[in-house]
Amino acid sequence: MESVRPAFDHFITEASKKSTVCIVSDMHLGWTLDVARKHHVFHSSFLGMSAFSGAVFLSVMINLPHNHSDSDPFTLPEYPEVLVHRSQLAAYILNTSQSDPPTVFLQKQFSTLYKTDALLINTNEYLDHIGLGMLKKTLNVPVIPIGPLVGSSYSSILSSEKDSNIFEWLDLHPMASVLYISFGSQDSIQKSQMMELALGLEASRRPFIWVIRPPLGFDAKDEFKDEWLPDSFEKRMKEEKRGFFVHGWAPQIAILSHKSIGAFLSHCGWNSVLESLNSGVPIIGWPLQAEQPFNVTLLLELGVCVEVARGKLETSEVEKKKVADTVEMVMGDNEKGHNMREKAKEISKMMKRAWKNETCSSAKGLAEFLKLVRRVTEK
Repeated sequence: MESVRPAFDHFITEASKKSTVCIVSDMHLGWTLDVARKHHVFHSSFLGMSAFSGAVFLSVMINLPHNHSDSDPFTLPEYPEVLVHRSQLAAYILNTSQSDPPTVFLQKQFSTLYKTDALLINTNEYLDHIGLGMLKKTLNVPVIPIGPLVGSSYSSILSSEKDSNIFEWLDLHPMASVLYISFGSQDSIQKSQMMELALGLEASRRPFIWVIRPPLGFDAKDEFKDEWLPDSFEKRMKEEKRGFFVHGWAPQIAILSHKSIGAFLSHCGWNSVLESLNSGVPIIGWPLQAEQPFNVTLLLELGVCVEVARGKLETSEVEKKKVADTVEMVMGDNEKGHNMREKAKEISKMMKRAWKNETCSSAKGLAEFLKLVRRVTEK
């Protein structure tokens, strides 16, 4: 990623001759701080995950605490109140050391979070006050929540006939009756996991819309094969109008905004989490990698999530009965499901207020950030 540094340096050189420059950089591009300091311009890092996940992930990558303890779960040096299970860590983190090149690179990038002029985060106080407090305690730089940065798109123009078919199918189902399933735009699960998930969905008797890609080990661009699912599964679900399958990209925000969606079985990437909660939809968590398990920890604390499985390794178990039982728990007529749905609606209202006017939390955060930029650049 540093290969673009000379071109970026030249761009900042020219831009700073004409106007005030502020660099806002992803946390994985820490080298931009050196460019900012060279040209005496303001630098802010941007965190695209929750503050809680960012704090935990930063501590894990900087300290590698799992290498210094045989315990499971183990605690973090900065946050002894937080317990981390080894199953929440990706294989590349579990098996790393201080001298591994990827770890050296990430530690170098993340260390700039302690030196930047500010940290912008796609979250808000209501969702993430514990995580924000953790980062403020550790980093000693202005930590500014400006989220949720979520588009509203149900009223947007549908891009294809496929999109129209999705919403025609959703219109056939009652309010909050459909389970939406997606593992993000760049990930998938094992063939054996896909099989168990399908069997669990069938056993649940709930209608679902599944954004489905070839399982791990196959090219994501390959045509989907029936053999990756139970015998005639897709055909049977379509005929019964119980399942709609999207092969490829799906208009996720629009789907989550539809009145018939009652829950989201998700990998719990932060953008997906925000899109779901912004629509008031509770989550069935199946985190696959990176910070996603820590997002689930936050969602469990908020009372809007149940974790059904964890990981995408061949050893990562998922059971059809647990899938069916979890779907019923979240979507059924029971106290747990009712409480989750009500909490998700409450959070949705709070998230939408964050940008309602200049006195609301995220609008105030952005105003605070702009004041900070002016104050620093006018020195």
